[in-house]
Amino acid sequence: MPPCTALCLCVCAAGLFGEDLLQRGYHRDREVLTYIAVHPGVATRHSAQAIGASERVVARNLDRLTSDRLLVLDADDATPALRSYRLAS
Repeated sequence: MPPCTALCLCVCAAGLFGEDLLQRGYHRDREVLTYIAVHPGVATRHSAQAIGASERVVARNLDRLTSDRLLVLDADDATPALRSYRLAS
């Protein structure tokens, strides 16, 4: 296989992998948003346990959803794992 073709295949594979990661992040956003809608005021730690994701990943999703103004911070605890959120009105 010529080097150009191999490089093209590597770049395409990397692009598809990146797209898959991005879509997985959006899928997790939807899971987190749905969980918060049903359980307003729940702590990040409990949301992560219920969804089956790490607290760090869920905290990142919550930050993104808050930045997008879909959620608001309900209780701003110093520890990110204990912060709670609710749907924005």
